[in-house]
Amino acid sequence: MQFDDDARLDTSEVQDVRGSRIPGGRATIGGGLAGVIALLLGLFFGVGPDNLGLTTGDEEPSVSASSASQVQQSCRTGADADREEDCRTVAVVNSVQDFWDQEFQRRQARYSGAPTVLFSGRVGTACGGATSAVGPFYCPGDRKVYLDLGFFQELRDKFGAGGGPFAQAYVVAHEYGHHVQNLMGTLRRAQDGRTGANSNAVRVELQADCYAGVWARQATRTADPRTGRPLITQLTDADIRDGLDAAAAVGDDRIQEKFQGRVTPESWTHGSAEQRQQWFYEGFRSGDMARCNTFR
Repeated sequence: MQFDDDARLDTSEVQDVRGSRIPGGRATIGGGLAGVIALLLGLFFGVGPDNLGLTTGDEEPSVSASSASQVQQSCRTGADADREEDCRTVAVVNSVQDFWDQEFQRRQARYSGAPTVLFSGRVGTACGGATSAVGPFYCPGDRKVYLDLGFFQELRDKFGAGGGPFAQAYVVAHEYGHHVQNLMGTLRRAQDGRTGANSNAVRVELQADCYAGVWARQATRTADPRTGRPLITQLTDADIRDGLDAAAAVGDDRIQEKFQGRVTPESWTHGSAEQRQQWFYEGFRSGDMARCNTFR
């Protein structure tokens, strides 16, 4: 994955609160790619919310602003994104949001942007308090994506993903898929409390995978409004394989087999490795969000 070296990154789309002191609040796992991981750790190893570092009070926490935002100081151009993980995250957020803004316009609709919050350790959100154990997640309450960059090392070390820059881009694009679902009213379908291979919870996650694939197909064609040129200049077959590998690594069956030694489809919340790969690739193959109807 390569970026236009001369592109100007829009750091206003990323809030860097790493190192901030975040007040506590009730625990939450908010519809994100890896929220299931914290739940599985609790179920399979007997680790409760207190052990995971999640609090259970009633207070609504708020995000504290960092006194010195690293990304605002360091991430200025596409060349920075080619060199630094933080800046690559900014560039991917810019590209994903540029695509959805233009796609919504094409459909005579309005896209409302969502910032990504970079945090470390723990963070407060409109959905409650959470720690890095939850993994990346999207909070519909404040329309923000929350990401601890340390998760990507966990993805490689604990879940066996091959890694690579595009594996990270896939995770970010998946979370923005949830934001698109929120804007379209789709997220409400998953709030029936049911689990299982055919549950709405799984269908919502697979659709977010598909939306990530749609962005990946269009990324090198989406004009950056700041330059008129695509921010991402190249995605290779190896990049897409990294995305598929990351999608498989967080499949419910893979995680269950690894941590409990058996697969229980009736408890799935995110879909199997094969399903996740299938729907990401369907989005990438078609480049059309209309092909992402996982509810049929």
